[in-house]
Amino acid sequence: MTSTASRLHDRARHLQFATIAWNSAEVFVTVGLGVAANSLALVAFGLDSLIEVFASLVVIWHLGAFGSVPSDARTTRALRLVAIAFGVLSVSLFAGSARGLWTGSEADSSIVGIAYLAATAIVMFTLARWKRRAGVALDVAPLISEASVTFLDGLLASGILVALALNTAFGWWWADPIAAAAVGVLAAREAVTGWPRARPAEAG
Repeated sequence: MTSTASRLHDRARHLQFATIAWNSAEVFVTVGLGVAANSLALVAFGLDSLIEVFASLVVIWHLGAFGSVPSDARTTRALRLVAIAFGVLSVSLFAGSARGLWTGSEADSSIVGIAYLAATAIVMFTLARWKRRAGVALDVAPLISEASVTFLDGLLASGILVALALNTAFGWWWADPIAAAAVGVLAAREAVTGWPRARPAEAG
């Protein structure tokens, strides 16, 4: 491994650890805020952060073999695990959205939740950009795929942020589950398109 590749490899691992740290804290913060404000979206967002932690752990596991070039089987397994994470995220978002629309439950205003989601969106979009750059430079497909999970986390934070703001300003309770469903569609697409990318590796 060249010195440049080694630095990129270390940076990729550090980005994953940063993602895990933020999302681990996010689970407790957003679930707590969601319970306090009776916001299903905030609670669901906190639980969905566990999926991002899982995807990051998969990439760290894959990068662990980077000193010796990872086998095709290892790359395929990592891609499939990340694709499964997308699928679980999609299902959880659709379930939460359907429940929100069915019950018509309206969340209370959560200024702290709105501020935290704004910070989360900035952090996730920044991490996603850096991880994708590192993944492309290292030619590590699982890292590139997981960067999309982080990007979707940023989209979800942005969507729920807008939904909470609309609910606070205009009482549009339905904006919350609609935003979650929209991100669920994107996650489902990533799950489907991410899975076939593993097949060529198996053939080798």
